[in-house]
Amino acid sequence: MSEFNQVSIVKKANVYFDGKVTSRTIRFADGSLKTLGFMQVGEYTFNTADAEIMEILAGELEVALPDSDWQLIKGGESFSVPANSQFSMKVKLPSDYCCSFIK
Repeated sequence: MSEFNQVSIVKKANVYFDGKVTSRTIRFADGSLKTLGFMQVGEYTFNTADAEIMEILAGELEVALPDSDWQLIKGGESFSVPANSQFSMKVKLPSDYCCSFIK
């Protein structure tokens, strides 16, 4: 899906790692949430409460999920993050992403 219709967008940006990772929250009528964001080159570690699907729209990174080795992810690919976990990323090229939160 290249576009979302009939959504609400939170105007305030989510800013992490001194502005190197930013996103905007999108709320859907059914209560589900996604974020659309951008990551600059760098290394980042995130904690998550909800399970997530991270879709990399453009760019390239390596991700280390819980109990897994580093894996290369390129634009057009995605990965799933389990709930209540921590994961790390090494962003190799500036990366555009969509994160879906799974309740």
